[in-house]
Amino acid sequence: MAEKNKKTRTIIVEQKQGTFSAIFNRFKSDKLKNSTEISLLRSLLSNEKARILHIIKTKQPNSLYELTKLLGRDFKSVRQDVAVLEEYGFIEMIPIHKGRREKLKPLLVLDTLEIKIEL
Repeated sequence: MAEKNKKTRTIIVEQKQGTFSAIFNRFKSDKLKNSTEISLLRSLLSNEKARILHIIKTKQPNSLYELTKLLGRDFKSVRQDVAVLEEYGFIEMIPIHKGRREKLKPLLVLDTLEIKIEL
């Protein structure tokens, strides 16, 4: 059996003149320009986003609605968190057609997230 390609994202946090600066390798977004690096890191690594990633990996929900029910949260909040995770390449939303309807299935595309803190 062939081993699937593993995808890794690396976040490096360095100390520069008494402050921390995060370097997001392979993350390309306008949000990097509008936010401080450390607050962006806190946002990406929140407990709720970790729960979303865990549920997607273990339960493999077939839709965003199913993910919302598994999490016990409201749809709008989950959709916002999923949009951030999708924007930074943690997950992909795959269209699935069932009859005339289209659902978006969340799919985890990362195997590893590395965070390096250099002091």
